[in-house]
Amino acid sequence: MPSFTLLGQSVLSGVFIGALYGLLGLGLTLAWGMLRQINLTHFALVFLGAYLTYQLNEAKIDPLLSLAIIAPAFFAFGLALHWLLARFRVSPFNTLLVTFGFMVMIESLIHWYWTADFRKLESHYGAVKWKIGQLFVPLPELMTLAIALALAFAAWAVLRYTDLGKAMRATAEDAPIASAFGVNEKLLSLLLSGLCGAFAAVAGMCLALSHTLAPSQIYAWIGVVFAVVMLGRLGNPLGPLVAGLIVGVSEALTMALTAPAWAPLVSFSLLIAVILFRPGKF
Repeated sequence: MPSFTLLGQSVLSGVFIGALYGLLGLGLTLAWGMLRQINLTHFALVFLGAYLTYQLNEAKIDPLLSLAIIAPAFFAFGLALHWLLARFRVSPFNTLLVTFGFMVMIESLIHWYWTADFRKLESHYGAVKWKIGQLFVPLPELMTLAIALALAFAAWAVLRYTDLGKAMRATAEDAPIASAFGVNEKLLSLLLSGLCGAFAAVAGMCLALSHTLAPSQIYAWIGVVFAVVMLGRLGNPLGPLVAGLIVGVSEALTMALTAPAWAPLVSFSLLIAVILFRPGKF
């Protein structure tokens, strides 16, 4: 039986990785649930954002300041991607295939420029950690948790309480009726897609702060983030965060109590259980 200190540190680590799952899933759940786009390019953008953060850090630009460059660029990419999908009226299922192609192209670009070697961002944030009792709290992971909470609650509040958010929800629910009441569906969809791209930039920065990077790792994150997004319900900004925390803590405890090889089974077991026993959830 592991010690209470090990279990406590495992739970804390699970909370941190769960927050990253939620942050990774934020842009995906909004694109899938509100734009009806299964956007696999989102994962490649996250990693491209992580590598760009790494590269700018090598040029002595603080990772947080690098968002001032990367986030607007990814916002523009999100606009362009949505315009392309809308221009050719790509069906929801075919968006999966089209964005998979873009994901492979971006991965190849990362592989060409940064090679397959592992990269690790070294910043002053990584050297900061606090000890609370017997538990260690690293600053990069704490930053990820704070950013994930802030973005998830901000997106939820905008969608729930502002006229802009209500217009977006109306468009997602019934675009023709929303347009009949004066809602500019095309403009709102472009804006939302751009925001999803910017969220990918933020997630990439957080990923670079706390994880070693390699191009092939893109595929390792897809499965668990998809599970988190579906468990949290599509289009719900808080859903991936809550589901991510549950999955992250469950995986961490599984690794502490059994073996690391069992951890990947957790998220998919939870997803299968929800699909079987609550099929109307999606």
